[in-house]
Amino acid sequence: MISRIDLRGATLPEGQALRSLLPRADFDVTAALEKVRPICEDVHHRGDAALIDYAEKFDGVALRDVRVPVEAITEALRTLDPEIRAALEESIRRARIVHRAQRRTTETTQVVPGGTVTERWVPVDRVGLYAPGGRSVYPSSVIMDVVPAQEAGVPSIALASPAQKEFGGLPHPTILAACALLGVDEVYAAGGATAVAMFAYGTESCPSAPMVMGPGNIWVAAAKRYFTGVIGIDSEAGPTEIAVLADAGADPVHVAADLISQAEHDPLAASVLVTDSEELADGVAKELDAQVAVSKHRDERIVPALSGKQSAIVLVDSVEDGLAVVNAYGAEHLEIQTADAAAVAAKVRNAGAVFVGPWSPVSLGDYAAGSNHVLPTGGCACHSSGLSVQSFLRGIHVVDYTKDALAEITRHVVTLAEAEDLPAHGAALKARFEWKVPKTS
Repeated sequence: MISRIDLRGATLPEGQALRSLLPRADFDVTAALEKVRPICEDVHHRGDAALIDYAEKFDGVALRDVRVPVEAITEALRTLDPEIRAALEESIRRARIVHRAQRRTTETTQVVPGGTVTERWVPVDRVGLYAPGGRSVYPSSVIMDVVPAQEAGVPSIALASPAQKEFGGLPHPTILAACALLGVDEVYAAGGATAVAMFAYGTESCPSAPMVMGPGNIWVAAAKRYFTGVIGIDSEAGPTEIAVLADAGADPVHVAADLISQAEHDPLAASVLVTDSEELADGVAKELDAQVAVSKHRDERIVPALSGKQSAIVLVDSVEDGLAVVNAYGAEHLEIQTADAAAVAAKVRNAGAVFVGPWSPVSLGDYAAGSNHVLPTGGCACHSSGLSVQSFLRGIHVVDYTKDALAEITRHVVTLAEAEDLPAHGAALKARFEWKVPKTS
């Protein structure tokens, strides 16, 4: 079911040469961009009318209004299964603990006597958040989107999720109930690229937002790319990924279950095992056959994901070589199931989130570890972070110098300005001290 890549017996290459040997899903955002471009511009020019037309075209629902009535949000919470409510509340509680600790404080540094630089952390004025609603419904993503925005102090928070035919054109009631638990009452029935365009341009019912965050499918990713430079985005999220670095001491039952847990998201989901133990590789392959056979989403998601080019068992000579592989891969989710897993995890440089040992599975992070599950995919963990409080904050430097402090540094500023052939920069300081500014001929 799952292929093998044998990297044993030779010195591993570095950088792109190593990355090119590792499995990865095809995810052509550039091609999708050309398809979402006219949709985004249609929303720009026709506003709510375009959103309503696309809801009928893509979701099969006839909407009268895009904005969800507050009464529907309240009712969704009232009718929510008590067990689901308790689970959501605990997930929110844990997420708040972690994200509250990420808050930044104003710091003032005295550079010289009379000269200070203060860094203020200011939240964006408004954010549009996205919660997927395609193959599965993700109230957990509502929590992961909203909690860090709230903890950052964003004053205006709106959320969009696709209209559901089964629920009369409203987003899924569990999505709405999660919004109610979080105190978010500005919710829109809009999905995919149309939701991103709605937030980016604004419509009659939805004010524009300078930032759009949250996971989604390739159409959401393409729309985010389309608006890059116009709005702030978190990332172009691709199919989910799990990599497991394991040695002979790992339990093949656990490893197989964890690989399947991400494969059930999407046929393009990536499940990768990196191990120095052929015995473990054999055991995991056997367990995959047994566990997949009784899995709910076996045929439409799990089997295509595990048998696709994006999934593999990678054999290496040692755990150290395995570390090189997973650092090159830059997984969205990385499990370490080795001896002294904490020490090995400390050597990981590239991952969206790291899960240490057999009792910290990725599924815990998806729902209730307290960490955020909106993470970089497609190798972007080599340069990007997951969603956090910092994602919604902007650092503003406030410079405050006295006359004496400015006078003391003026000579150096003038020297550097003239070295860059920007004499007016230096002249701006000279003018303050009644120095003669040279006349140009």
